[in-house]
Amino acid sequence: MSYPSGTMVRMTSTQVHTSHREELGQFLKACRARIGPEEVGLPPGVRRRTSGLRREEVALLAGVGVTWYTWLEQGRPINASAQVLDAVARTLRMDHPEREHLYRLAELTPSRLPSSVEVVPDAVREVLRALDPLPATVINGRFDVLESNAAQTELFWEWHSLPCLHKNLLWCCVTEPNARRMLLNYDEEVPHMVARMRAEYGRHVGDPSWEEDIRRLAALSPEFAALWARHEVAEPRPRLREFQHPRAGRMRLRLTELAVSEAPGLRIQVSTPDDASTWALLPLTRREGS
Repeated sequence: MSYPSGTMVRMTSTQVHTSHREELGQFLKACRARIGPEEVGLPPGVRRRTSGLRREEVALLAGVGVTWYTWLEQGRPINASAQVLDAVARTLRMDHPEREHLYRLAELTPSRLPSSVEVVPDAVREVLRALDPLPATVINGRFDVLESNAAQTELFWEWHSLPCLHKNLLWCCVTEPNARRMLLNYDEEVPHMVARMRAEYGRHVGDPSWEEDIRRLAALSPEFAALWARHEVAEPRPRLREFQHPRAGRMRLRLTELAVSEAPGLRIQVSTPDDASTWALLPLTRREGS
């Protein structure tokens, strides 16, 4: 999906720390802004100050009251049934992950308290070791690296120009100056990761650790702040990662994510060579003696 481009912005802690209702309003505004009136059979008009549909147009197309929809976007504590939200979602052309995000923010789906300590089960560690020589790592919803096998560690051994202190895949991309040079499809991967994190954030709105993590990353990276402000959401899907390894050269790795049934919220991320050339290059990523 596409959103209107915006200027690079820095987010303050006040902007980042929002309630479910405030987050819902911002998400609806972002979705409304991406749809032109001509796309839904309305005349474009001559005095539009901003792109996208007006509130009253969304209300008309969804069959809801203008005042009710305005209050929904303003984050007021009003009741919203699944049927009415479905109508809004159809009008705003939301896909499956966007609808799930909408329902979570409207608090129509049961919330699950996240574990205060994310422990990788021993059986999962065994799986990681068994996957070697395929690089594999365990991540949570905000891309913290909780466990990796040797192949993963050695594949990215020379990624950082400075020591990695944060142990987070998203931070490794948006704060590392060399990231664009090594991750060749950076402009596809990083927006996808931010959209994934935004979808997961729907389960953690108001969580102090999440809010602080987002605030710090937004302060460090205007690029992240701008992507976060788009309110894009996405779900896990197989994808291709093109990687320029300092010693092995250009590699094409197919990224697959596997849910960890023993630890909900954790995923095993596995990189598999996408072609014969990458299979041949994979041993060159290993350090001498490993």
